[in-house]
Amino acid sequence: MVTSGRRAPRMAPGERRAAIVAATLPLVRQHGVEVTTRQIAEAAGVAEGTLFRVFPDKDSLVQAAVAEAFDPAPTLRELAAIDRSLPLRDRLTEAVVVLQRRLSEVFGLLHALGWAGPPDRMRQPPSSGINDGFRAAVVDIVGPDAHALRVPAAELAHVLRLLAFSGTHPMIADGRPLDAPQIVAILLDGLLAPTTATTARTTTAETKDPRC
Repeated sequence: MVTSGRRAPRMAPGERRAAIVAATLPLVRQHGVEVTTRQIAEAAGVAEGTLFRVFPDKDSLVQAAVAEAFDPAPTLRELAAIDRSLPLRDRLTEAVVVLQRRLSEVFGLLHALGWAGPPDRMRQPPSSGINDGFRAAVVDIVGPDAHALRVPAAELAHVLRLLAFSGTHPMIADGRPLDAPQIVAILLDGLLAPTTATTARTTTAETKDPRC
């Protein structure tokens, strides 16, 4: 707890604001809107009065923390940092791990706040470019292996995001979330057993062969 005799380290205004928001976000995930400014001040290592020199009120601070959680930039940086020398399956698995971590954090935050989804002011229209940014990041991860796909890499990226979202959402997944290897296996291998798939292809080929 910060006392009147202890001064917080001197920071530039932008740095101070970022530090307070960073300290607030995990508390909002834990306590929702019931988080107190005293808890936030203690976590940030500042006096409560300092909070109100940076933010007009607690609601503004909570909104800033939520906006930080929805910022796609850190996730896009993580996707860009995935080792492109790894095999395609491993690269995609790492990408899904990154996406699922973001989704889990967002879902947990919404649950803590009692929200069904982000507030209108934070909703992004389909044309916002954020979804395009995630798709482009996955396309870049696929890279030179795009020729091995039956669909364009952008379509794989679209399906990967759908599977990651539905397989991570606690209600959509019906209590049985999919992990990253499962999602990538569905994406690359499907759900037919190899012997079944081989038999189906052989039967189809024989049916079309006029010599049979």
